[in-house]
Amino acid sequence: MPPPTSVGIRTLTGPEEFPEWLRAVSTGFFRGPAVSEEEMAARALDTETAPIQGAYDGGRCVGTFRTMPQSLTVPGGATLPACAVTAVTVSPTHRRRGLLTGMMTDALDAAEERGDACASLIAAEYPIYGRYGFGPAAWSAEWKVHVARAGLDPRYAGPADLGDGGRVELVGAAEFRALLPAVHERFRTGTQRQGTIDRGTKWWRLATGDLRFPDDGFTPPFHAVYRDADGQPQDGVSCTSDDVWQAKQPEQTVTVRDLFATTAAGEAALWRFVLAMDWVQRVRTGLRAPDDVLPRLLPDPRAARPVSHTGWLWIRPLDVPRMLAARTYPTAGALVLEVRDEDGYAGDRFKLEAEGPGAGARCAVTREDPELSLDVSELAALFLGDESAVRLAALGRPAAYRDGAVERAELLFRTARRPWCPDVF
Repeated sequence: MPPPTSVGIRTLTGPEEFPEWLRAVSTGFFRGPAVSEEEMAARALDTETAPIQGAYDGGRCVGTFRTMPQSLTVPGGATLPACAVTAVTVSPTHRRRGLLTGMMTDALDAAEERGDACASLIAAEYPIYGRYGFGPAAWSAEWKVHVARAGLDPRYAGPADLGDGGRVELVGAAEFRALLPAVHERFRTGTQRQGTIDRGTKWWRLATGDLRFPDDGFTPPFHAVYRDADGQPQDGVSCTSDDVWQAKQPEQTVTVRDLFATTAAGEAALWRFVLAMDWVQRVRTGLRAPDDVLPRLLPDPRAARPVSHTGWLWIRPLDVPRMLAARTYPTAGALVLEVRDEDGYAGDRFKLEAEGPGAGARCAVTREDPELSLDVSELAALFLGDESAVRLAALGRPAAYRDGAVERAELLFRTARRPWCPDVF
């Protein structure tokens, strides 16, 4: 449904329009309409590279929508250009008028014209984005660890001597900000985990407290780096801690804000570093992959109690051949897919030909008879390897036109580790 004629959707054309737009964002996310000058300046840093749309009723902004360029890691470690969608709001007074549909259509049209392979977003509410072709491609989990029940050796003094020549050391915010971006890029593109995205300079400044504004809710974290036997940084962690005491006994909870690792040794060392801190009774893991190793690192895995498990990163295919040819596949095989897309961006019939582990893949439009028919949102769920084609088929989607097609899709698309997006955007 097109937006009403009294409300117009347009792209912001100058910095003078940003304050009113940002006030609408703040209102839409229930933070209130007041926005400080410092927050205005901080959030305006990347407006030149991030197209901003607003829906306006007269001079008042009643809907907001923003996109940013993003690099998405796919199975095998390759990256694809994605259109990251964020800051989506519609004022309660203007809901059900087609404003979101209008802004989304403009954004996807522009993404297709730019040559983005897909669009991405973090879905606040599950039912909204499936109607625009998005599907949940990576889930997120969080645990709370009761340290006393974890079964760790109380004599364990910490990771000063790990037995592999590596070490964990505390570093300041500036040093962490200088060292870790390159490590994160190796982690992101080194086949460690599909679903991760790139982090720009602004991300690291915000995460380390170098870019602040009043009432931003920032708690200064402490940072640690794992160095290998050669002294090279390979892994990093940022944590915050509360300061809770009961009857003069420490009841501290440490919350992990960020932990990523390019090595298994470093990942284990960083978790042990966090869990071995004095005074700490509980550790909250922050956003992790559902198959994170942490529970199995503990002598008693049940000490890590699930706090949440939710669909997190959603993607919307735009260029199916490019997407399917970019990732790797665990086995050789071919599959003809019929992709349904009511909006017309990605709908067609495609033949995927995978050459197996460590090899490439080809995908192109074909006129061969389809073996499997699925909605574009279901392809999104399969693409990073998280969803099971067999499970979807049990729900009546996708539809198989040839015996064994669903099982072949299961073998081709599933990955050894589940995708993970640790970031909010």
